[in-house]
Amino acid sequence: MVRPKNRPVSPHLQIWRWGPNMLVSILHRATGVAMGTVGLALFVWWLAALSGGEDSYARFLSWFTGPFAPVGYLFGIGLSFALFQHMGNGIRHFFMDIGANFELKGNRQSAIATIVFAACATAALWAWLLVGKH
Repeated sequence: MVRPKNRPVSPHLQIWRWGPNMLVSILHRATGVAMGTVGLALFVWWLAALSGGEDSYARFLSWFTGPFAPVGYLFGIGLSFALFQHMGNGIRHFFMDIGANFELKGNRQSAIATIVFAACATAALWAWLLVGKH
């Protein structure tokens, strides 16, 4: 099989300039996977600990309140950010699905807004969870 020499070639990833819309697209997929795997596994573990009795539930809570608390906070904050990022980008895509926000400037601003929303909502939730207990 002979190929023509001046055949067009698909552009490589190195020529693309990263922008917020590319970032939120990748984050949307990554946060969906994180919530679907890590979040679901933790939820099933929590349900199993609840049904296993007091000792089982205390062992589950020790991962989030005892010596492993930093790991528990890391998972909690990470999954909270994943939820808010996925939700914000889902709302952004809803507006794009109805035909709005295809202009480059608006699309870029809404992509940045989803990241800012996710960070602020995560900070607000954890401030409320940690400070609100006192």
